[in-house]
Amino acid sequence: MTTKLREGFTTGSAATGAALAALHLLKTGRAPSHVDVPLPPFSFPPAPTPAPTSDGHLAAANGTAASTVAGSGFADEPIPAPRGMLRLEVAACDHGAAPELASCPEFAALFTQKTPSSQTAHSADASTCPSGQGNTQGSLRVAHASIRKDGGDDPDATSGALITVTVVENFPVAEQPAISHTIEEANDASGLARPFTVSIEGGPGVGRVTLPGLPVPVGEAAVNPTPRQQITLALRCAALQLGERPGPSLRVIISVPEGERLARQTFNPRLGIVGGISILGTQGTVRPYSHQAWKATIEQGLAVALATGCRDMGLTTGRRSERLLMDKYPQMPQRSFIQVADFAAFSLKAAGAMPFENLIWGCFFGKLVKLAQGHAYTHARHADLDMEDLARLCRQCGAACADEVRNCVTAAHALELLLQDKAGNDVIALTGEKAAAVAANFAGRHVRLHLFHTDGRELLAL
Repeated sequence: MTTKLREGFTTGSAATGAALAALHLLKTGRAPSHVDVPLPPFSFPPAPTPAPTSDGHLAAANGTAASTVAGSGFADEPIPAPRGMLRLEVAACDHGAAPELASCPEFAALFTQKTPSSQTAHSADASTCPSGQGNTQGSLRVAHASIRKDGGDDPDATSGALITVTVVENFPVAEQPAISHTIEEANDASGLARPFTVSIEGGPGVGRVTLPGLPVPVGEAAVNPTPRQQITLALRCAALQLGERPGPSLRVIISVPEGERLARQTFNPRLGIVGGISILGTQGTVRPYSHQAWKATIEQGLAVALATGCRDMGLTTGRRSERLLMDKYPQMPQRSFIQVADFAAFSLKAAGAMPFENLIWGCFFGKLVKLAQGHAYTHARHADLDMEDLARLCRQCGAACADEVRNCVTAAHALELLLQDKAGNDVIALTGEKAAAVAANFAGRHVRLHLFHTDGRELLAL
């Protein structure tokens, strides 16, 4: 009986949940033990159809133009529907800024202004400080909360990391960071509109983009568009559900205490994201062994390489083959190399559609044989190694080890037999030619091919 693998959730959902918990503390004085996080993608209802006026012009519904959320793609009313909701446990929630912000020179000055008393809520079940206790009218109101990111049964480097969000109310609009989302909220007393602005930025442990080609501008925190939208929508809905309109502005600062260390175990340094991890997630949840996540990483790597002027692209099936290919092409920058794992057809097609001068493929013998046999995806669970086919190539080249190769369990064993056979190099060369032809078919153009032995030797270059 197959056990169903457990799904996890993204850093974007963790940040959204932490922001919701901090806002809940600010609005109610109670730290929640759990929060319900809306999951992207969001469905956007069609805009109301304007009715023609007597003079033939079109009038907006109810006589007013629909307001928008700048940069997030949804209208003021009605509120877009999430794909679903996910309940997350709050690891910590308290008044004031997160400790890593208060000790960071970039943010310390912000928190020297008067903030709420830091009593209550060191854990998620504390609770009883009336909203605004210890404040004077118009002073900053600050709270922070943390959620521990859970990758489910497909943990990555960020699984288990604390994702912390500090929410600041009543900061001057003039101090808003560059990327913000604004909703025009109707002012019932005056009939005028006032903006509900959510400004989202990265604190310690959140990476900063330094190279073009990513969905976030150079110089900004590596918080992708979908998590920004997810946070904005969640805070707006929460403020309305808590029975009051949100304040004129919310400043959301995401921090990850271990982010800088964790980022070294990710692709961020190669993508030009420095200083921490990224806040990601187009679906809000993580499916175990997610092919889509790896494909997205390949696409981002290709985009960064192209945007930064890389002329050639090196694709490898893993870390060791990448290191060996890098040694062959020391003139190529590190961002010109991408580990594409088992996604042969996908990566070659994507790279082939871009104007790189040369495409280069590096692998070991098992992946070479599978590519030669035409497999678009080369993982062992989906692409069996056809030893009978390899034995036919042995017989075609006159290799005496054909029968032994047919009975091999692994490609590594077959390779060692070939290397001891007088005709073995011919078999390897023929296999390489077939693999290069398949790669060229996937890419739509010529692909250079390098075959390495696991001991570091280059066995073939085409």
